[in-house]
Amino acid sequence: MFERSSKTPAVPADHGPIRERARFAALWERRLSGGRALAETVHARLVELYEEPHRRYHTLDHVRHCLEEFDRVAALMDDPDAVEIALWFHDAVYRSGAMDNERRSADLFRQWSEGHADAAFLQQVDDLIMATTHRDPPIQRDERFVVDIDLSSFGLPWAAFEQDGHRIRAECAEIGDEAYYPGQLRFLLFLQGRPTFFLTEFFQQRYERIARNNIHRVIENLRARGYG
Repeated sequence: MFERSSKTPAVPADHGPIRERARFAALWERRLSGGRALAETVHARLVELYEEPHRRYHTLDHVRHCLEEFDRVAALMDDPDAVEIALWFHDAVYRSGAMDNERRSADLFRQWSEGHADAAFLQQVDDLIMATTHRDPPIQRDERFVVDIDLSSFGLPWAAFEQDGHRIRAECAEIGDEAYYPGQLRFLLFLQGRPTFFLTEFFQQRYERIARNNIHRVIENLRARGYG
């Protein structure tokens, strides 16, 4: 297992963006070449993408939420640095309704990392990003962790979970209800039908019951409105 520093950069607590930039730069320098200047450039470009005006849910706040969950469970991962980089990039490209957001996000990581890491590491991060399509059951332990982290907001209290749902719907405003809600229902039924909602013991113990209750509530609401 790769060792990670437990030290947090000495940055004033009220300077969140500075702290985030320092965290990302330290991560980049641990595993990729190019130095601090390149790392900070990549971080600035990621921030620009996550602050695109059409985004409501797939923003820096989602990345921050993922990083908070990551910090709780990183010690259980095989390669936490690879998972953390994947979390930073997994929604770097986002267009509502597109089926290739994750592929394009992984390609962007490869483009910006070209020549700064070995092929095995690039493929490892690529695979972790692609696991967040949630289309195929992940096999590798770190892929299961990145999937659970990406879906961990399903385990939020109902009010916060519902608000996230409103934000996701706002990102898809151009998609009519007759197309959006049946698609949402299919995805929720797919998640509900899994033997466990979360794929790792850590997240099962922490959020399984809440997530299943939230999903059940949304499904029943959609069915009451005539969908499905």
